[in-house]
Amino acid sequence: MFAVSCASQGKRPLGMTDGKLSPCPRRPNCISSEDDAGPSRIEPLTFTGTPETAWVCLKRAIQGNGGTIEREGSDYIWAIFKTRLFRFVDDVEFRMDVKDEVIHVRSASRVGYSDFGVNRRRVGALRQRFSQEQNQLANKSVEDIGAGCTGSSR
Repeated sequence: MFAVSCASQGKRPLGMTDGKLSPCPRRPNCISSEDDAGPSRIEPLTFTGTPETAWVCLKRAIQGNGGTIEREGSDYIWAIFKTRLFRFVDDVEFRMDVKDEVIHVRSASRVGYSDFGVNRRRVGALRQRFSQEQNQLANKSVEDIGAGCTGSSR
């Protein structure tokens, strides 16, 4: 399994295409809320309150779950996570959709064919942490939260 994983390393498309997160390749090691249907489909994160507060909550959830934010914009975040056992790097991207009050997510392994459900579990954990952060910050403004909460991790 390890040899197969290393042999299939390659660059994955990151970023947005036509205003959406890049589609998942036809492999079971990627999930996305912007895929129409099929096994790679996952629901986006929903938020209440302001998009700015939701973004702060998302960054806290990423950092709290061991992610490192690599790139951040007003409507896009790219973070990396490392798997526990072999320390494989996975890319997780988020796109803010203010109109629909959701944050789209795409999580993909850089290596291998199957991720054995790691990406789906990770997004589930991020969703739970994001919800907890929203509940904690529900009655606070972005200014009340403080500038220290809004920076990139590590």
